[in-house]
Amino acid sequence: MADRFQTTHWSLVLAAARGGEGASAALEWLCATYWYPLYAFIRRQGYEAEAARDLTQSFFLHLIEKKSLSDIDPALGRFRAFLLASIKNFLSDERAREGALKRRADHPAFREALDDAERRFAGDRTADLGPEALFEMRWAQAVLNRALRRLEEEHETADKAGIFARLRGHLTGDEGPYERIAADLGTTEGALRVAVHRMRRRLGALLREEVAQTVARPADIDDEIRDLLRAAGSGG
Repeated sequence: MADRFQTTHWSLVLAAARGGEGASAALEWLCATYWYPLYAFIRRQGYEAEAARDLTQSFFLHLIEKKSLSDIDPALGRFRAFLLASIKNFLSDERAREGALKRRADHPAFREALDDAERRFAGDRTADLGPEALFEMRWAQAVLNRALRRLEEEHETADKAGIFARLRGHLTGDEGPYERIAADLGTTEGALRVAVHRMRRRLGALLREEVAQTVARPADIDDEIRDLLRAAGSGG
């Protein structure tokens, strides 16, 4: 699936809910990108691994059905808020839950990811967080990880993968000593500090682009980034 649209993905979905086109592909992209926060939310609600897997899969299939677009509330201007409200409604509907478990069907956008879901959850050191707080934190980290991955791909394209690998920790809080890294790379500490400054600035721009895919209006980007950074630092 194409990774970029002419307009933001969530804005495209909201527009399509009012009669536009292209919503199914945009919504599928968003679901495939941000599935894990919902899986973690469902598991933290007390569901066993297999039930959580089935519910996550069925929930996404429910969302991307064409008829479900008419139920989207434009007042939920952030995709994060829409997902959380939707999964709560989905889980509270006993008949919908039972039907989901009976009619589970694999979807190529989610099959491989969900195969790895329980391994990720088992390593999730967030036992002190409730379901909603866990959802928010894992959502934030999913957005940040997408921006980091794009920055890594840019460095790979520029034949600078080695530099990125050594300096990545300075973007994620796991910093190593500049002196040793400079010696290993055959450069100076000053040059490395300049490189890190540029990487952080570019990461910030990429993060804005990623957040723009999940809000309805450009005016919401800064608030969403603040919420995202706050949530990302709320746990492990």
